[in-house]
Amino acid sequence: MQKNIPFSKETIQSIIAKYPTPFHIYDERAMIENAKNLQKAFSWNTGFKEFFAVKATPNPYLVKLFSKIGFGADCSSHAELVLSEKTGVVGENIMFTSNNTAAYEYQKARELGAIINLDDISHIAFLEEVAGIPDIISFRYNPGELKSGNDIIGNPEEAKYGLTEAQIFEAYKIMKDKGVTRFGIHTMVASNELNSQYFIETADIMFSLMIKLNKQLGITFEFVNLGGGVGIPYKPEQNAVDIEYISKGIQKKYTEILVQNNLAPVKLYLELGRYITGPYAYLITQVQHFKDTYRKYVGVDASMANLMRPGMYGAYHHITVLGKENAPATHIYDVTGSLCENNDKFAIQRALPEIEKHDILAIHDTGAHGHAMGFNYNGKLRSAELLLRTDGSVKCIRRAETLDDYFATLDFDGLSSF
Repeated sequence: MQKNIPFSKETIQSIIAKYPTPFHIYDERAMIENAKNLQKAFSWNTGFKEFFAVKATPNPYLVKLFSKIGFGADCSSHAELVLSEKTGVVGENIMFTSNNTAAYEYQKARELGAIINLDDISHIAFLEEVAGIPDIISFRYNPGELKSGNDIIGNPEEAKYGLTEAQIFEAYKIMKDKGVTRFGIHTMVASNELNSQYFIETADIMFSLMIKLNKQLGITFEFVNLGGGVGIPYKPEQNAVDIEYISKGIQKKYTEILVQNNLAPVKLYLELGRYITGPYAYLITQVQHFKDTYRKYVGVDASMANLMRPGMYGAYHHITVLGKENAPATHIYDVTGSLCENNDKFAIQRALPEIEKHDILAIHDTGAHGHAMGFNYNGKLRSAELLLRTDGSVKCIRRAETLDDYFATLDFDGLSSF
C-alpha cells in the first residue's frame, strides 16, 4: 500500500540540483489546511487556542506561519522561548511548560510575559525566588493510574512529568494564598495516540478535577490545556484521528461538566505539534551503496542523524521510491545510513520495489521530531529544511550545516600549546 506525496520525481530532481540530499521538505499548503481545519473543529469554544509545540519542528518560518493563522507557541526551553520571541510570538501567546527548569529559563519566560505552567510543587518556591510569581499560573497534572500512557511517553505513574492530585490541590492553595487570581490547568499524558476516545476521556478527567478544585479552593479557571499527543497514521493501513469527533466529544463533556456546574466559559487550549506538521514533510535521500550478506542492504546518504525515530523507538516511517510509486514491492531490504551504530536503519526487512543506485527515496511523516532531533554523531552535518510553498516554489528555511559550523566551537589554535 502506498501513501500520497505532493511532488513528482522530476520536481525533486530539480530541487536536488540546488539543494543536495539529504534534506527535509515541508508541504506548506497541507500544513495550512490542516491548521485551519483544527481551528474550525474547535470553533464552538470562543477562547480556543492552539499553542504549536515548538519542540516538534523548531523552525522560525513555521512558527511564524502558524502565528499568522492564530496559533501561539508551546515552549519548553530558553532557546524555544527566544525563537518564539524572534518570530513575534510573545506574551500570553506563549505557554511555557518545562521540567527540571533552570532559573534563566523562568526569567526569560517572565520577561516575555509567557504563561508559566509548573511541572512540580517544589518549583513554586524556586520560581518565586528567581523570577517572581506571575499574575497567571498553571500546573501540569499527572493523573497517575487514572490514565494509561504509551511506549513513547510512558505510563503516567512512571513519567517524570506533573503533579499528583494531592499535590495539585496544595499547589493551587499556595498560589491563591500568594495572591494569584488568574489560573489555568494542564495535562499531557500520551504521545502519538490514535485512539480518538482517549482525548475525550482526558477532558472528562480534567473538567471533573476543575470542579473539585473550584469547590474546595474557590478558584475558577481561565483555561484548561488538554496538551497534545494526537497521533498520525505513520503506516498506510492506519486511519487518521478524527479531530471533529474528538472536538464534539470534548464539547459534550464541557457542557455536561463545566456548563452544568456554572464554571463556563473556560478557554480550551491544545499544544499539538506532530498532528500539525508531522504528515506534511519528507526526508529526501539518495541511494549510494548496496550490500548483500545475510540480508540485502540499501545504503542511503541520510542517516539516523537526520531522522532518529526509527533507531530510537523502532518507529515505522513509510518509504516511497520516487518514480516507482506503482511498481510492485518485490524485494526485501534493510534501508540504512552510514553511522557506526547498527540501529541506524530507516527500515528493517521492508518490502519495496527493486532499488537501483541513485534512486531517490522519500521517507514520509518527518515533519515532527525529525530534523528537530538531529545530531552530529560521527561528525554528520545536519541537513537543510526546505519549504514547498503554496505557489510551487521552494524556500530554504534552514541551510545545511557546514564543516565550519561543526568546528566553530573548537579551539584548534590552542592545540599548538597543549
